[in-house]
Parts: sequence; C-alpha cells; structure tokens
Amino acid sequence: MAERKILLVTGGSRGIGASVARLAAKAGYRVGVNFVSDAEAAAGVVREIEAEGGEAFAIRADVGDEKDILAMFEAIDERYGRLDALVNNAGVVDRKSRLDEMSAARLRRIMTVNTVGTILCTREAVRRMSTRHGGKGGVIVNVSSMAAELGSPSLYVDYAASKGAVDTFTHGLALEVAAEGIRVNGVRPGIIETDIHASRGEPDWPREMTSVLPMQRAGHPDEVARAVLYLLSDDASYVTGSILNVSGGR
Repeated sequence: MAERKILLVTGGSRGIGASVARLAAKAGYRVGVNFVSDAEAAAGVVREIEAEGGEAFAIRADVGDEKDILAMFEAIDERYGRLDALVNNAGVVDRKSRLDEMSAARLRRIMTVNTVGTILCTREAVRRMSTRHGGKGGVIVNVSSMAAELGSPSLYVDYAASKGAVDTFTHGLALEVAAEGIRVNGVRPGIIETDIHASRGEPDWPREMTSVLPMQRAGHPDEVARAVLYLLSDDASYVTGSILNVSGGR
C-alpha cells in the first residue's frame, strides 16, 4: 500500500478549510489542521477525522506572521519529514465599506494575511517539495474568491484586490515550478454558507443573495472542498496554472 500523503490546510478549523481537511482525510491524506485562535474548533476537526479512522493534528499559527509560518512548517518537518500538498485557505475579510472609509490598518491586515501569508506559506512548501531542493514534487491549491473577478465595489475592494493578487501569484508560480514537480492551481468560491459572513457583520448574506445567484442558492463548503480535492488528486495530473470557479454561475 502506498504511503499516505501529507497535506497542510491553512485556516483548517472551520468553513471551507475544515471541509477540505475532512474530505482529504477520507481520501487517505494525513492532515495538518492549521488554526490561529479557535483551538477547540481545530481539535473538533481532528476528532472527527480520527473517529473516521483518519489521521490529523492541529497546528496553531497566524499566517500573517512569518515566525509563526516558519514554526508551522518546522512542526510538519518534525512530525513527518516531508510535505506533499498545501491548501492555502486562511483568509480574513472586514465589514462592508467603501475604499474612502478604509483605514491603513485594515488594508495592511487584509493584504498581510490573504496575500503575503499565502505567498510565504507557499514559499515554505516549495522549499520542501521542489526537485530543485531535493524534494519529490507536490501540489498547491490556493483558495481565492469570485470577489477577485467581480471587484466587490462598495463592499470590500481591499479583499477583492488581495484575492486578485493570489490569482496572479497562482498563474505565475505554476509556470515557475512546473518543471520541478509542483502543480499550482486555485479555486474561486462564490457565496458559500460559512461563518466568514458573520465576521464582517452580515451572517445572513448567503440567504439574502440567493435571488441574484443563477442557481438560486448559496454553495456548501463541501462543494468547494470537492473541487480542491480534485486539483490535489492525480486525476488533475496535467492541470497547473488553472483557477476553477465554484460559484453557482456567478
């Protein structure tokens, strides 16, 4: 039997990240479940995975802090000695606002976590996966947002810009490491039923938006997670530099 692959999911304690962690464990991955503040939620995901016969462990790290990122990857090294896959899911959003009402502190937080954090986590993964560095290859999936395409005017153009940067990074890095055994792809979720909407003060947003969605409903985190699992899998062995919209048509 082939040895189980090692996957790290940032922001893995809830929402899309938790769904990715659970489905990946069912697919045979050993899963690192990253969290920043809610240790009990991360522990709950780990317990669910273990109850199904899988293997997972929780790793606290703020992806907005390079020291935390380095420590997180060192923990993976110590536990498994390698990394086969990374899902960059951790991200933050703020309350609805126009640009002319946004503070510099808000902009720095959004860009540091969503963009710089994604790039730094990916850098550490490449250092471990790339055949150039003695690795055996791997797969990276970046969770973006349809906001990157739509711009989110008068809502959160800063968040949209941070995810647009992630999209550009995904395309560029895929070309940079294609010959080094690493595939890099992304998914763009649309309106998904997660608590990220509550964090920006609009917990009912998915339900309120159903009338403008072509499929007349919000998506479920598992629907995004299944797209991520496809991109991680050997079924997508000739797919790199692609971004898959999981948005119900919008």
